[in-house]
Amino acid sequence: MRFARPISYCFRALAVAGLGLALIVAPPAATVQAQDGVSVSRKSIFRNIVGAETIEQQASLQYDQMTRQAFQRRALLPEDHPQVVRLRKIARELLPHSVKFNERAKVWKWEVNVFQSPQINAFCMPGGKIAFFTGILDKLRLTDDEVAMVMGHEIGHALWEHARERAGKNMAVGAGRVVAGLLFGQVGDLLGAGAGSLANLKFSRNDELEADLIGMELAARAGYDPRAGITLWEKMSRASQGAPPQWLSTHPSGDTRISVIKKHLPEVMPLYEKARSQRG
Repeated sequence: MRFARPISYCFRALAVAGLGLALIVAPPAATVQAQDGVSVSRKSIFRNIVGAETIEQQASLQYDQMTRQAFQRRALLPEDHPQVVRLRKIARELLPHSVKFNERAKVWKWEVNVFQSPQINAFCMPGGKIAFFTGILDKLRLTDDEVAMVMGHEIGHALWEHARERAGKNMAVGAGRVVAGLLFGQVGDLLGAGAGSLANLKFSRNDELEADLIGMELAARAGYDPRAGITLWEKMSRASQGAPPQWLSTHPSGDTRISVIKKHLPEVMPLYEKARSQRG
């Protein structure tokens, strides 16, 4: 025998849908003004549709599956590999500065792994699951400063909860489906559809620029030269010759990103110089 769901449960379902519809017409976010360092637009309220723990748990499951499969294919570099040792050292120096941008970073179980793949790619999933592909390290011949800028950028996506925001937007647009899912017990399926593969999300141009700013500050505070972002994007531009023009892509062009980095260098260079002086 199938029992009807309590009325209060249905009201909660309708409330979620109402929140989603309200967020669709919400005004643009204001900018967070920093006493020192960069200023970044406030986190999107769309992220409130999906719980932080929920998206982080899903990311952990996907990351574990990815690393297991790579290990089975012998595509996961061992812990004593020089590139793994190098990247984990850089991560240890960046991560103490992450809490400024997200308090939850204190409880994240950070991981850094390197995957054997020719792709020029890296990512950081919600909850601090970092991955680099050998393609980006080998083909671009990244210096430590450039690695710090890439890693800081990817960590920036996680700290500013861009994946959670994307999942929330997808669920808000499908608010009617969310109601049906809540009524018929399909919340997990809907969230999966909203979040998708958290390793392959395509972020907006604004998301990318926000992550660039956060990454610049993380690198600078850790004693890595944020000016390396310029050489990084020069390398990226050369490696992506023949790519579609900026208006056909969700990513800003390399020239745009270099301009943003140059514009904000005065905000982070004092942090870099201070960190370098403290290193002695």
